[in-house]
Amino acid sequence: MRTRRWAATLAALLVLTAGLTVAEPAPRAAHAAACTGTTGVTVVVDFTAFGGSIEVRCAPGDPATGLAALQSAGFAVTGTARWGLAFICRLDGLPTATTEPCVNTPPASAYWSYWHAPAGGSWSYSTLGATSYNPAPGTVEGWSFGSGAAPGISPP
Repeated sequence: MRTRRWAATLAALLVLTAGLTVAEPAPRAAHAAACTGTTGVTVVVDFTAFGGSIEVRCAPGDPATGLAALQSAGFAVTGTARWGLAFICRLDGLPTATTEPCVNTPPASAYWSYWHAPAGGSWSYSTLGATSYNPAPGTVEGWSFGSGAAPGISPP
């Protein structure tokens, strides 16, 4: 009887943990190009570490947080089991669950680094998490996977 209770508790914990790392649905009202002027926040995601490209999209309006800008730009976001969406573990399914289970924070050599810039300016590494930073319309948010290097293009 005790073994069954333990197994049921473990199963419930696994379901709860899986629920915490489920990707938030990404709104698809984004534009697949940089924003013009102050019509929104431009979001740059560098997928080259996975053999992909660098994607530039517009999060229209005035998103309240960097996370909201990322989601409004149409990127699917997965957090960690421990920190939820306060720590971004996957963007558009990368890295895969096989590579990174997203239980705790990923290693310092393989994580999504977060950057800010004025339009046409230079990247600055974020000192705040995406749930704590409020990007202004007309600015650029950047994400790059690896050991903390800036996205592979200049801010549009």
